[in-house]
Amino acid sequence: MKYLMTSVTLLTLVFTACNPSQDEVTVYSTVDQVFSEPILKDFERDTGIRVNAVFDTEETKSTGVMNRLIAEKSNPQCDVFWSGDPVRNGVLQAKGITQPYRSGQTQLIPSHFKEKDNHWIGFSARARVLIYNKNLIASDSLPQSVFDFPKPRFKGEFAIANPLFGTTTFHIAAIFSALGDTKAKQWMNELKKNQVVMAASNGDVKKRVMNGELAFGLTDTDDAFEAKKESDEVEYIFLDQREGGIGTLIMPNALSLIAKSPHSENGKKLMDYLLSRRTESKLAASCAQMPLIAGTEVPDNVPSLDKIEPMRIDYEQTADKLEEIQPWLKQWTEN
Repeated sequence: MKYLMTSVTLLTLVFTACNPSQDEVTVYSTVDQVFSEPILKDFERDTGIRVNAVFDTEETKSTGVMNRLIAEKSNPQCDVFWSGDPVRNGVLQAKGITQPYRSGQTQLIPSHFKEKDNHWIGFSARARVLIYNKNLIASDSLPQSVFDFPKPRFKGEFAIANPLFGTTTFHIAAIFSALGDTKAKQWMNELKKNQVVMAASNGDVKKRVMNGELAFGLTDTDDAFEAKKESDEVEYIFLDQREGGIGTLIMPNALSLIAKSPHSENGKKLMDYLLSRRTESKLAASCAQMPLIAGTEVPDNVPSLDKIEPMRIDYEQTADKLEEIQPWLKQWTEN
């Protein structure tokens, strides 16, 4: 089943004005430009390799550059896909758009955060969290599970981002895989009956909670981290941590080498560079991403993956489910 195609605006940047003979690499990224661009600039400075970067917009997060890669399959323009989650890489793998690459750094990454044939490799992770406004809801009144959201006392008080885009799509697909379609659709419909607010993006969820428009919402740890820096009235918690819960969705960044890419050797160099403690430390400092490589230095406010009960998912199965449920999700958002 074809993935939902969207009309999107993509932002393309070339970091330096170099002569055409200089080495170059092209990377398509779904990761927020404010966090990914400085690291790509560091790579360019350290290696002399010119970086052509294409970033998703916030509103079309994760789908824009992925659809571009699908459209370019017969004439690849990109060397490396840097995704904010591995499910998009799985979709591209299934379509024959990625190729295996085993970096020398691969051995540092835990096995469940990399594809068995090296079509994608994970690093620095985020998690799905509940962000809340302390002026509107007490900590002891918060939902402890995503399955608490349909309770009547939360009616009209919470938000999720548009489930057709970004990590929300990934999260919904993971829930469908965990519960089965029937129970997952029932849960989604109960959210709607309880007047869930559908925000434009995770960033929009963050803003609505910070501004006191809503009591709480689902977002990612990087958005929650930014919110806490901007406001003393905001806090976040990890959901589904009680015994028997499904756990918190963990979302590693994921890198894939594009098949038949124009500069594959430079693509490999970029992947090697990103799969490092130095990169993970930078992402921990800038947006509280949690390292996957043991021994990485991080600020004190960055949570440890060891202290979070994760959602047990099969990334390949979730990638298939993500594509499968797109028509139903589109209908859900429009009705």
